[in-house]
Amino acid sequence: MLGLMQDRPLMIADIIRHAARHHGATEVVSRLIDGSLHRTTYAVVERRARRLAGVLMRLGVAPGDRVATLAWNSFRHLELYYAISGMGAVCHTVNPRLSADDVSYILNHAADGVLFADTSFVTLLETAAPLLAGHLRAVVLLASPAEMVPVTLPAGIALLCYETLMAEADEAFDWPVFDERTASGLCYTSGTTGRPKGVLYSHRSTVLHAMAANGAAVFGLKPGDRAMLVVPMFHVNAWGSPFTAVAAGATLIMPGRHLDGASVAGLMNAERVSVSAGVPTVWLGLLAHLRTSGERLATVRRLIIGGSACPPALIEAFDREYGVTVEHAWGMTETSPLGTFNTPRVVEGEDAAAALRRKSKQGTTIFGIDIRVVGSDGREAPWDGQSSGDLQVRGHWVCSGYYGDPPGSANDAEGWFTTGDVAAIDASGNMEITDRSKDVIKSGGEWISSILLENIAVSLPGIAEAAVVAAVHPKWDERPLLLVVARPDAVIDPDAVLAEYRQRVAKYWVPDAVIVLDELPHTATGKISKLTLRQRFRNYLLERTAAE
Repeated sequence: MLGLMQDRPLMIADIIRHAARHHGATEVVSRLIDGSLHRTTYAVVERRARRLAGVLMRLGVAPGDRVATLAWNSFRHLELYYAISGMGAVCHTVNPRLSADDVSYILNHAADGVLFADTSFVTLLETAAPLLAGHLRAVVLLASPAEMVPVTLPAGIALLCYETLMAEADEAFDWPVFDERTASGLCYTSGTTGRPKGVLYSHRSTVLHAMAANGAAVFGLKPGDRAMLVVPMFHVNAWGSPFTAVAAGATLIMPGRHLDGASVAGLMNAERVSVSAGVPTVWLGLLAHLRTSGERLATVRRLIIGGSACPPALIEAFDREYGVTVEHAWGMTETSPLGTFNTPRVVEGEDAAAALRRKSKQGTTIFGIDIRVVGSDGREAPWDGQSSGDLQVRGHWVCSGYYGDPPGSANDAEGWFTTGDVAAIDASGNMEITDRSKDVIKSGGEWISSILLENIAVSLPGIAEAAVVAAVHPKWDERPLLLVVARPDAVIDPDAVLAEYRQRVAKYWVPDAVIVLDELPHTATGKISKLTLRQRFRNYLLERTAAE
């Protein structure tokens, strides 16, 4: 016997339709390329998204076609999110921080017919466009006629103006209803271990992710919240925030490309931001600005951190110095991205050190996701907080195969996806990433966690950023090498840093050298590029020994 309930497919367009109908006057605030602020509302975004769907149809876009975006966070990018998926096409967000070669590869692999781009990416467009002849037929600049800039494109690829196209369209389009399993979004991994791979989301997975992410134990957004999208909309759909915040009726504030500490703090205070989400690199920059300028955060209550492990010192500093709660999350492109969330809680009898240790973990699963850790013997490791192994995940919004590959090809026989993280789970179900499988250091047969060593480094005075990589050693196979960047006006003494490690970790965990750099390389998603550092410093100890 089936239940007697209405059966409506889960459609992304229903999110913006709900926001327009029930939170129509709620603002969407965007900092544009020129630094000015633009204000609109959910009601206007929904109307313009329907207008944009008509534009897409006139450009020859059909259901199932891939439409690319090369854009910062803005109201126009938000309109594209809903118009493309809402008409049944696939919104393919391209990361402009990738190399021109990778961008060309991604656009060719996805076979995008139309590309919408911000005017700040002209150089990238002109470099990539000659490699896209054959399937790319139009580039639409996200600009008004007065903001248009010249772009040299090959014959056969038209250059169009977004606002001109919008002015020629009407709002007569009605959101269609179709199979909720229809593809809605395409996001490629950063390609740190090879060519980028495409993760193809569905309407069903996206809506379920938005509903779960808005639970009280996760983002918990509501009308009246003012959420700032620091994480870019080209990075795993801004962690789902353009759907989660809109569904909740929260105000959206989008900083565009202006993500330095001063710009972030200024916009947060000017727009009375209450919650924001981003990678640790952005929050380290914000913290540095607050400390040097003396500026305070007037209304911010919560910062959600993901993308890479959050240093405990960062959690402690925002709490102690600014009264801001840092909430740690974990996920990846293949998990849409949310997998776990470290929900704030009070544990009776827990001292400050234990509380910070718990807050620094990646958290417990949210409903719809399951995780496990598998040891070298192929069996699930016990939840004792000590037994580590390969982290695996499965759930309603987890990738089953990469774009172009057969469904299920990315999973094992039981449907588990291997994440590439090394982790442990404690008795409370709290998961902790101890390393990436490719970053863990094996010295003399013993494993050393680069993340733990990095967390110690950034807790020391004078160190702004740190990375630990494996360097080849003639006796021990690999040894940890610590690479650091100093805070402004600070001087780092490598011997003093190593003395701190000798007091905190086992002798064989102490790095063999401390190297002070002007800056650390970062990936296209804002993470420290361990691949670049490994390539540069892999033979450092061998070369030092030879020189001595």
